[in-house]
Amino acid sequence: MMTRNCSNTLIIPLFLIAAFTFKTCDGLSSNKFMKIVLTREKGKNDKLFEKLSSDDRLEHVNLEEIPCIEHAEGPDLNKLVPFLQRQQYSTFACDYIVITSPEAATVFGEAYNLSSRPTIGKVAAVGKATKETLENLGIRVEFVPSKATAATLCMELPEEYTDVPTKVFYPASAQAKPTLQEGLEKRGFEVTRLNTYDTVPAKFSDAQFRSAKDADVVCFGSPSAVKAWLENMGGDRAERIPAACIGETSAQACREMGWDEENIFYPEKPGIGGWASVVVDALAKVREHCNVFQ
Repeated sequence: MMTRNCSNTLIIPLFLIAAFTFKTCDGLSSNKFMKIVLTREKGKNDKLFEKLSSDDRLEHVNLEEIPCIEHAEGPDLNKLVPFLQRQQYSTFACDYIVITSPEAATVFGEAYNLSSRPTIGKVAAVGKATKETLENLGIRVEFVPSKATAATLCMELPEEYTDVPTKVFYPASAQAKPTLQEGLEKRGFEVTRLNTYDTVPAKFSDAQFRSAKDADVVCFGSPSAVKAWLENMGGDRAERIPAACIGETSAQACREMGWDEENIFYPEKPGIGGWASVVVDALAKVREHCNVFQ
């Protein structure tokens, strides 16, 4: 049974160490047990941790949290509450409010409460996790696309009118690519974007850096995490670690930042279940390559 100590590293019972011995190869982990690193911001790795720790195939694997990113206020945050307060007037009202991450949902929910929860347009969420965050904040979600990506959302979001543009409010990360905004505008939507939060790289401590060097698989939940990992680790070694990505957006970031395709793993549909599955796939490849079990 896996446990986690206060430093966010799993403690493996000592009697298990005698059961398995691991080889090393090509500079990969020299630990007795292989290591999977979870890189979401602090407090956001629990769902993946729980999913992986219940998988019998990972019984003899260390799971460690080394957050790659932190959230900060966005440059447009101070505009969010006044914008929401104006939604009660038809001249300013938006038909849709599009939320594309749990963090965007949290920031939006706080501002919604501060603005006394005015009447707003339909809320669209990019995927299940974002929808759950909104609903936990008491915000009803009217639309979720068939696939949890910005590209799919902008293709599938229904138009409200045929004679005038459908108005969309998009509270986003300052780091978010213009995929959603540009895709909707090409369809004739009128989009207002506010960068309400930012995603910034976390700086690894010396201990985190040493531990990350021993990783056999690294899990990425966003392009920002991929970029931050490389900023902290540097060098070719970082790019040779198999990357288990939550979805194709993070996978594409790995491609753009130098990963070989054979070291990139991601599910067809983003989500915790699919993400956990590709983590297992990535680890299986490492084991096969290194002839891990003697």
